[in-house]
Amino acid sequence: MKKHLFFVVLGILILVLGACSSETQNDQGDKNRLVIAISAEAGTLDPGVSMDNQAWKITYPTYERLVAYDGDKTTVKPALAKDWEISDDGKTYTFFLNEGHKFADGTEVDAEAVKFSFERTLKIGKGPSGLYSIIDNIEVVDPYTVKFELKNAFPPFISTLAANYGAIVNPKVMEHEKDGDLGQGYLSANTMGSGPYQLEEYNKGQYYKLTVNPHSAVKPNIDTVYFRISSDVSETRISLEKGEIDIAEGIPADQLDEVGQMDGVKLVQKPSLLVDYVYMNIGKGTDALKSKEFRQGISHAIDYDSIINETMQGFASRFVGPVPEGLWGHNPDSKVYEYDVDKAKELIQASGFEGAELDLLYSDNKPYWEELALTIQSNLEQVGVKVNLTKVAYPTMREKIDIGEFDLCVGVWSPDYGDPYMFMNYWFDSDNWGLAGNRSFYANDEVDQLIRKAATISDQAEREELYKQAQEIINEEAVYIYIDQQQFTLPMSEDVKGFVYNPMLEGIYNLAEMTK
Repeated sequence: MKKHLFFVVLGILILVLGACSSETQNDQGDKNRLVIAISAEAGTLDPGVSMDNQAWKITYPTYERLVAYDGDKTTVKPALAKDWEISDDGKTYTFFLNEGHKFADGTEVDAEAVKFSFERTLKIGKGPSGLYSIIDNIEVVDPYTVKFELKNAFPPFISTLAANYGAIVNPKVMEHEKDGDLGQGYLSANTMGSGPYQLEEYNKGQYYKLTVNPHSAVKPNIDTVYFRISSDVSETRISLEKGEIDIAEGIPADQLDEVGQMDGVKLVQKPSLLVDYVYMNIGKGTDALKSKEFRQGISHAIDYDSIINETMQGFASRFVGPVPEGLWGHNPDSKVYEYDVDKAKELIQASGFEGAELDLLYSDNKPYWEELALTIQSNLEQVGVKVNLTKVAYPTMREKIDIGEFDLCVGVWSPDYGDPYMFMNYWFDSDNWGLAGNRSFYANDEVDQLIRKAATISDQAEREELYKQAQEIINEEAVYIYIDQQQFTLPMSEDVKGFVYNPMLEGIYNLAEMTK
């Protein structure tokens, strides 16, 4: 009887898994369905909480914002707002909304919804709230006019509204509020926006299914989009070759050329502002990391060229940071820590932390993180530093980053808008510890003063000079290990047309404009 029951259960499981697999496989003649393989599950989908590009893949096309990025440019264009005015002192922004935009339930998007969304983010008090703490007041002038009063001038403000955290959320989310969470629990796995798509189904560990928002002002060409979760690179490659998927994320760099030569597959390649780096937990990590000499030492211990040529297979260049090449504020003369084992040993010895032991945190979110972690472990072993590897699920990794439960941690970052604030203020302001951006838990009063001043003035040359002064201090103190600046490379079916890469929207698709 038990054996019979076992086979019945096994049969049901096989049927279920088979159904999940076929659900996300392409009918090669179906021009109305797009399947994208992603390498890891997203964290929360709540735009008032998330600071994660993995989640933004799902949420960006399901919400609208006051402004949007203009194609592949870093400048913005009208979206929900048809026009706007900025006061002479740079502190008041007045937006005039388009009429007729509707949430997926048919409710109209109005000025009250805009006010609600930003006030909700501020009340939640997580990741995006730090950026919008600059807002002093939001006034509904009339149903289609909303006014933002800022505490002080903040030149990047208009661009921040095009990022995911500028999403306008249906106020009816409050019907799903539990224990005062403002609907966070519900929005962690659901969407309530007015974008061209809506999240129809989330099958944990399997896929996210987007369908067209029937009330959207934009009518997409593709009716259904699947984000299929697949950490198995071999399976992803085979599925792309067979035409079962249209876009393959997570292909390791050493396989990209080969995948790009498959019949019916093309490689999209663009310059990128995406950078790889390592957080050194200065504020909450082991005592050794509080020593500038020790941090400088391990920065010299990393074989950067080997990582770029072998781990990244040449699809990257040396990251001269903290502002990457291609974004204003980049300083090509910034201090760079070259690979120098003798210098590394000398600095570590001077620090008094010879023989230190560090925990390195990473996950399977990126296919190359395993090799990168092993390379760092090997490099630091050569200079007498023992590294223990801690691999966890991506959502767990983000939780640990937020509370500072690590010594070293691999990371990636791409800007959400075209301003060095995205690097300088997020990464180094002592108010942004954790997932908000300062993931080395770094604090320096002089740096705080310089970067905060730079964020409040409009003259770009003056801002650039302040940021340059801060960079000199930061790089001397070796706050992060700058690994590489990537080239964007994505394998996709030749049948896919209309994809536009925007460096502000790394890993995010302009689904409404794409066709097959």
